[in-house]
Amino acid sequence: METRSERGSRRVFLIASLSGGVAWAAALVSGARAAMACGGEGAVTPPQTEGPYFKPNSPARASLIEPGMVGTRLVVEGSVLTADCKPVPRALLDFWQADAGGRYDNAGQRLRGHQLTDDAGHYRLETVVPAQYPGRTRHIHVKVQAPGRPALTTQLYFPGESANQRDGIFDPKLVMKVRDVEGGKIGAFDFVLRGG
Repeated sequence: METRSERGSRRVFLIASLSGGVAWAAALVSGARAAMACGGEGAVTPPQTEGPYFKPNSPARASLIEPGMVGTRLVVEGSVLTADCKPVPRALLDFWQADAGGRYDNAGQRLRGHQLTDDAGHYRLETVVPAQYPGRTRHIHVKVQAPGRPALTTQLYFPGESANQRDGIFDPKLVMKVRDVEGGKIGAFDFVLRGG
């Protein structure tokens, strides 16, 4: 006959085994997602036009939000990776975008800023959802540059926008994963750079 202590030990073992299996499965799914994001030259983030509104020397900042700024808050997070899935620490990301009314600040530095990835290649941008404007769907411009490498200029897009299909520059490979959260939206995108 099994003692109470043996039953308790078996229960702990079973729970630990199941927990380990769930953690293993989560790690497997996470690894599969990373493999889809990178894994060869075919997965490299495509370049796009800089457009007429880029200005060099943007301020160093991870939040583009300023006092009194209107619009739906948006946090965009992700990583900068090599084509063989290695993180790129200290990669430069330079963002610029239109405001919630579809206007770019060409006189100042509103909704413009640059930052460096951390040691694990991660970045986090706080901004507002840009408006569409004539001829363009909602988008955020970005230049991504690994240390000592040429810059990739591209754009990020929002899912489910009817204007995506009418925008001649739109590329579905550049659509962020976006979800609604309390107080705004969270977007995710990993940039995959060519070469080392």
